[in-house]
Amino acid sequence: MIDPFLKIGPHVTALPVVNGSGDFAWEVRRLMTQHDFDCLAVPLPSSFQAPVESAILQFPTPSIVVQRDRQTVQQWTPAAERSNEKDDEELLEGASYVPIDPCQGMIAALRTAMGERMPRRFIDLETSRYEPHTAVMPDAYALKKLPIQKFAAAVAPHLVPGDSQQWRDRIAYQAAQLRELSIDYKRILFVVSILDWPYVRKAFNDRELQQPEHESVEDPQWYQLDPETLFFLLGELPFVTDLYEKARRELGEDEYLAIDGIKELLISSRTVYQQEFKSRARKITPNLLAKCLQYLRNLTLIEHRFSPQLIDIVISAQQVAGDGYARHVLEQAKNYSGWQELGQPECRLGIDRVGLPDGEVLSLVNRLPGPPVTWRQLEIQPKPPEKSKKDWNQRWNPFSQCSWPPEDDLIESFRRAVFNRAKEAMGADLAKTEKFTTSVKDGIDIRETVRHWYDGEIYVKVLPPNKGRLDVAVMMFDSPADPREYPWRTTWFAEHAEESTLAFFASDFREQPVGPGICLAHYGGAMFIYPPVPIPDIWQDPRLDFATTLEERLLAAACLHAECKHVALLSSAPPGQAWKQIAKRFKKVLVHLPLSSFADSSVQQLRMVHVLNGKEVRSYAAEFIRRA
Repeated sequence: MIDPFLKIGPHVTALPVVNGSGDFAWEVRRLMTQHDFDCLAVPLPSSFQAPVESAILQFPTPSIVVQRDRQTVQQWTPAAERSNEKDDEELLEGASYVPIDPCQGMIAALRTAMGERMPRRFIDLETSRYEPHTAVMPDAYALKKLPIQKFAAAVAPHLVPGDSQQWRDRIAYQAAQLRELSIDYKRILFVVSILDWPYVRKAFNDRELQQPEHESVEDPQWYQLDPETLFFLLGELPFVTDLYEKARRELGEDEYLAIDGIKELLISSRTVYQQEFKSRARKITPNLLAKCLQYLRNLTLIEHRFSPQLIDIVISAQQVAGDGYARHVLEQAKNYSGWQELGQPECRLGIDRVGLPDGEVLSLVNRLPGPPVTWRQLEIQPKPPEKSKKDWNQRWNPFSQCSWPPEDDLIESFRRAVFNRAKEAMGADLAKTEKFTTSVKDGIDIRETVRHWYDGEIYVKVLPPNKGRLDVAVMMFDSPADPREYPWRTTWFAEHAEESTLAFFASDFREQPVGPGICLAHYGGAMFIYPPVPIPDIWQDPRLDFATTLEERLLAAACLHAECKHVALLSSAPPGQAWKQIAKRFKKVLVHLPLSSFADSSVQQLRMVHVLNGKEVRSYAAEFIRRA
């Protein structure tokens, strides 16, 4: 049974909705399929009926129906005489529009009624210039825990009536139309904005209200949208709207898509992110995604919401997994795979603006407005346009290259950490264990103490006073390495005493320009000699020609130039027999450290190397360089 609270007359059931919400669109569809109605009424002017219903038949492709205002445009005045920026807006001709969006409650109701061959009536007043009425609404996700009548009852005491005469006339006209429909139909469903619902109900029972007259209006025009601007039309994210449409086609479960779609967005973005960055991509593990969702939940609760906004999703991805992944999340959120060519004129939608096919720009007002939108800025490194990348490459001077000092400091700090851990590993091999007598020496050996629990003795560690020295470290970030992915092989010398002599193989930096005179490469493997010493270019040294792979040549160079007996080796897997033979050939000992002992996010940051086209570029490089 329909709750009596939703009745506004013996034959009329009102369904108050928050516009632009997938949850309310789902609730509308559920109510219409579970109950039998003989007429659907929506608060839109009758002039919109033909183009709106034609556009609905083209789903899943969203579109827009635009009606120009019939109002004299303010006479143009020179820029010097304009008093403020609002003059520019007043100079634009105005228009109103209906978004043909699957996640709009009224559009979903019309779509369902058309499928059921149910009579449909558009009962709003024709106005030459539409004046919207909006307000901040509670999060629609509350419908998952509350029936719609309780949601409406909780909101009703806080609603404020519109302050314009047009709004009052529209309410009176809708109420009068519902009274007329009650004569011919006995089970009318009226899908109405939750902001207007209590006032239409009050006007319906006020028989003394006069029915206003229509104003002269232009014929609405139906346009298809540039797919790049769908984000400004849809109430939900285009990606989530697409999931609703897929679930509808496949008869899948879509009750919780408003939230489950966020998880699907993160997983889909991970796939695209890994396809672009390949081995250079961070490992977006289930644990990392869980942290991202927890971060997102906290941001959402701070803003007193149940469901997140796009900026919260992107910020969470950026803070947990870096700019590269966040950029793909943002791009995937705007992706709508259901768009198709409709054969209608195409327009471009913006923030309260529409660019028509003839180039004219109109100021735009939504006839199904959702909660007010707050536009916020997000600092994220975009992908450079192909035109800019081509221009930067053409201006590149191949005889002037240098590194970026902050990255030098970062990699040198990591090199020191590798040295320290390697020394600890060398000392651990020389450690001894003895029974405790008068001193715990270098700490209690728990393993040996437990092993001899039966005799009640305590065993302690004795580490040698000298753990050894190291002057060379080799880091294999990608092994086995594909030579086609790492064509850039060079040896760099230290600029000062705190830097190492560096030899490495990396991706081609010319393929990833990120700014004027700034390119990005990724290390595949690197060798560090500290203190720095001048050495021949290891990639041209004939003494190393016996090596057959990039890793073997790098390791052979390390063993050749190391003065100490030990060489630190950082790699994902322990050295194989071939690598041990190379070390034996130069009478060296490899001290292996697993790459997994360091945080994956830190390793991916260290693999990035920005190449600057001259030291003068360092003055502005920070404006273009972002950490992935």
